[in-house]
Amino acid sequence: MNLISRINLNYSIYFSLLFALIPISFIAGNMIININILLLILSSIFVYQKKIFQIKYYLLDKILLTFFLFVIFTGLYNDIKIYLDDFSKWIGYFRTIIKSILFLKYLLLYFVLRYLIENNIIKFKYFFLFSTFGTIFVSLDIFYQLITGKDIFGYESIALGRKLGGPFGDELIAGGYIQRFCLFSFFLLPIFYNYKSKKILVILFSLLFIVFFSAITFSGNRMPLILFLFTIFLISLFQKQARNLLIPCLIVFSILFSAIYTFNSKVNYNFIVFYGQIKEMALTIKQKDLKLETAPQYLKEFSTFYDTWLMNKYAGGGIKNFRYYCHKRPNIKKDFSLSSKFKMVCNMHPHNYYLEILTETGIIGFLIIISFFLIVFYKTLVKKYFLRSNLYYNHIITPFIFLFIVEIFPIKSTGSFFTTGNTTYLFLIIGTLIGLTQRDISIEKKS
Repeated sequence: MNLISRINLNYSIYFSLLFALIPISFIAGNMIININILLLILSSIFVYQKKIFQIKYYLLDKILLTFFLFVIFTGLYNDIKIYLDDFSKWIGYFRTIIKSILFLKYLLLYFVLRYLIENNIIKFKYFFLFSTFGTIFVSLDIFYQLITGKDIFGYESIALGRKLGGPFGDELIAGGYIQRFCLFSFFLLPIFYNYKSKKILVILFSLLFIVFFSAITFSGNRMPLILFLFTIFLISLFQKQARNLLIPCLIVFSILFSAIYTFNSKVNYNFIVFYGQIKEMALTIKQKDLKLETAPQYLKEFSTFYDTWLMNKYAGGGIKNFRYYCHKRPNIKKDFSLSSKFKMVCNMHPHNYYLEILTETGIIGFLIIISFFLIVFYKTLVKKYFLRSNLYYNHIITPFIFLFIVEIFPIKSTGSFFTTGNTTYLFLIIGTLIGLTQRDISIEKKS
């Protein structure tokens, strides 16, 4: 009996560490992320075998399965269509169906996480610790790069120093990384160390807020800064224990942002440009013509989304095919001259999750994933804060709930929904949320 307990304990530590390493693997890059999640998936299947898939399948699981099956269907449909149109010279033969099948690893990640968490195999303390270490490390590296012009790995600041990549090099996503993982550091002491000194916690939270807010600001990533503040606001709104921290955070934010904006010319310029872009977009929308030559780049991209979506509006063009169908759209501007103010705009993706899902899986895929998101929203935020279920006493789930809301928030610019980093992060959050909710439902039924 002791031997079995030791084996189970060792498995628990092993899977908890693999899970906890995910925030660190985001710093190391996509290859390490893939290795990490594949190790987690394959190890889980090897150890627990059929048990992972012998769970009770709820409506939520069936909707997610339907979405992934539809991605495969639309991939096959588009590859046949592309082959018949002799469009395969752009992407190669049957590349879409291959990408669609490989995309299934995120479905496996969801079920693996759901099983491990529902059965209390994963211990979250490691994940919160590694997230805290990762975000503090990236923040300090941003400060070092700001002062010296190079980060600790030798990466130089680019974009005229207006944006800092820190350990991510020329991939300017440091602010996004901090925004996604820093929230766990605020919950580390209260949840896992039962630290109850309110004065010390207020001081510590204020210091963490200053570090993360400053690092995101200096990184030049404006949307992550807005999302970070939005997350803090949401937690203060819904979480009673955090409301006392809202006023100190607002005071610190006001003083800190004013100081950085006044004394750092690059941050000043970055936000002046940001304000100008918002103003320009508002004027263009007011004129109701997104195809004006003077229209901002972001709105021109929206126009290319719409024309591209119309080509495959029901079933979509297949994942990662926006960049190819965009060049085939009927309303494309053919003027390639350097003097042309408009120039043809065909980006890699529409820079919004929902617009990309619409173009690549059509109205059908869009409705399926929206249904899935709404059910997750109901099973987590609504049940925890409005229905007062057993979930009300689960504090581990809190940061995951608000990070999920912010991640799927529709009115924001994003990277591609179907890339390694974004999809891994989203299904990491969703798999954890559902695992925790199902675990609490089981506890409710037993009590």
